[in-house]
Order: sequence, then structure tokens, then C-alpha cells
Amino acid sequence: MQLFAGLGNPGEKYRRNRHNIGFMAADAIHYRHRFSPWRKRFQAQTAEGEIAGEKILLVKPETYMNDSGIAVSAAQNFFKVALGDIVVLYDEIDLPPAKLRVKTGGGNAGHNGLRSITAHCGNDYQRVRIGVGHPGDKALVARHVLSDFAKSEQPWVEAMCEAISDAAQLLVARQQVEFQTRIHLTMEKSNTIPTGAPRP
Repeated sequence: MQLFAGLGNPGEKYRRNRHNIGFMAADAIHYRHRFSPWRKRFQAQTAEGEIAGEKILLVKPETYMNDSGIAVSAAQNFFKVALGDIVVLYDEIDLPPAKLRVKTGGGNAGHNGLRSITAHCGNDYQRVRIGVGHPGDKALVARHVLSDFAKSEQPWVEAMCEAISDAAQLLVARQQVEFQTRIHLTMEKSNTIPTGAPRP
């Protein structure tokens, strides 16, 4: 079994925030691959399904972003999921909007959700970094990630989440380069990349 964790904050107040794009991507995977209904356990919303013949547990922690590791580690320990079989989807301010990168391990770059998961689980899990852009001033970062995507951003957000769900089998197979390339090609064709943003 592999564990896919989308990060975000629970509740309607945060639902459209940039910080919640991990939740949005998890919802797209849930819908596209016809997972079981969401149910609450491990202090999270969880659902089970299969992608490319592999059993997948989808997890959306309800512990709030800063304590994401509590829920992820509880699910990991219950199902005895290897650290390398954990995939975390989250917002990345150091990438331009509509850009994506995948890696295993590395630093947490000030992301409290990653810091919590690393503290509870270890560091060498797979990370799907979904760019939401930087406000340009460190003092404005919290406001930036906890604000909603603008209406003009919705097309690329929806296209990105759909692309991730459509290419999820490559993540399951740990084909990170191929997954990343597929996403970028899909986003190029979607014509939703924000004006002025670097092309993938």
C-alpha cells in the first residue's frame, strides 16, 4: 500500500486557500480514480482505492497544516507503509504559479506541514511541490498562502489538479521525471498558465 497525503487546513474558511491546493489535488485523485467515500479516522479524512493495480490510501489531515504529521504518521503506522511509499502533495511558494516539481527528501523550506511530517515520520518521503508563487516579501507569506486563489487563477488550479490525477499512475510507479514532464506538457496544452509566469 502507498499513502498519498494532500495537505491543507480543514473547514470552509480555508477551502479555497492557496495553502489548500494539496487538499484540492487529493480531491481530484479521489474523483478521477473512484476511491471509496471519505471517512474520518487517524484525525484525517481518508479514502481507499487503487491506481495502476496498487492499493492507495488518500489522507487529508484535519489536524491543521502545522500538525499534519500527527495524522500522516498515525495512518502510516497503522498500515505499516514504508516512508518511501508516502507521497505528499502541497503548496510551494518558491515555485511560480502553475509550475510543479517532484523530489524525494530534501529540506522543508519553512513549510510547517512538511516540518511536522518529517518530525513524526522521517524525511525521505516523496514530495509533489505545487507552485503558488511568492508575494515578494517574506512578511506577506502567511497572508498569501492563507488567502483564496483569485478567480483568474481558477483555470490553472483546476487544470493542475486534473493533470495530477490523470498522471497519478506515474507517481505510484515512482517515475518522478516522467510524472513531472507529463504535468508540464498537459499544462502547456491547457493554456491556463498565468500571464508572466515562466513556462514549464
